[in-house]
Amino acid sequence: MNVLRQVLGVDVAQKELVVTLGRLSQDLTTELYSRRKFANKESGFDALLKWLKKHTVADFQLHVVMEATGVYHQKFAYFLDENGIDLSVVLPNKISNYMRTLSIKTITDATCADAIALFGLERKLENWKRPKKLYKTLQQLTRERDQIVSERVMIKNQIHAEESEAEPNKRSLDRLNVRLRLMDQQEKEIKTDINECLKKDHSVKEVVDRICTIPGVGILTAVTILGETNGFELIRNKKQLTSYAGLDVKEKQSGTSIKGKSRISKKGNRHLRKAMHLPALTAIRHDERYKELFARLVSRHGIKMKAVVAVQRKLLELTYILFINQMIYDAEKLSLNEKEQQLQ
Repeated sequence: MNVLRQVLGVDVAQKELVVTLGRLSQDLTTELYSRRKFANKESGFDALLKWLKKHTVADFQLHVVMEATGVYHQKFAYFLDENGIDLSVVLPNKISNYMRTLSIKTITDATCADAIALFGLERKLENWKRPKKLYKTLQQLTRERDQIVSERVMIKNQIHAEESEAEPNKRSLDRLNVRLRLMDQQEKEIKTDINECLKKDHSVKEVVDRICTIPGVGILTAVTILGETNGFELIRNKKQLTSYAGLDVKEKQSGTSIKGKSRISKKGNRHLRKAMHLPALTAIRHDERYKELFARLVSRHGIKMKAVVAVQRKLLELTYILFINQMIYDAEKLSLNEKEQQLQ
């Protein structure tokens, strides 16, 4: 049999990998011909590699496709990268939407692995690249800080509730205040770690400095964007970036009877969306360009949050423009470029 493509579809769980091997022949027929389960640990990875050597065409490149499953897929992804095997990591919503086209009624790990293998055989997917260590560290630190900030808000609310009691419990308040001071101290440590990381890599520090020239965008926002996008590694254009963040507009319209409200998809990286919220509010208050944009959008549809989201999207796109063109924020120059694009 002349094989055009061979794909391993992997459904990742916490403790096991459910895999399906498929191939595309020259007459464009697809075949799923072998299935197995392996432990999601080093010994399982080695066993899978031996199994692949027996069941695949040795002189033909194998492509592995799997879902992004929290953190459980990362060790396997690193293992494949170390062994020079091509890999694509696909968002779960893409697989679930694809499965609906297959009319699969029974959803199990095995049927999901089958669907992932078929998806890989039919689509041309971009190869996954291991995150740069610095960007991975920045992602971990910014997410940890975000968690600490959320916990601190909760503790402050508990302190307020306890103090508002008719008879506050002093020992409870003491413990809550100790936890609050701990949160403050840990946030300071995280910010110090972020600054130390930037000092070690001057090229990344320069990128952060350029992004920070955007109104409302500070160091924490800049490093969050770089950490979550792996330094814009797989981003090819502004539209792809907004889609990755879940800030792309979703519409539902058919004929004259169906016309749903336009809204953002939210099917993307929630950390990016959250990181852009406060910078957007700051830009609206202090930058005339975004103040005018906000006012124009509010006068059009009367929904303030919708206008804020539009500013978030503009700011996120602007970070990518500055990164690609290696320039700092210049409102007049950017306005001229936008006008030229509209005339073309």
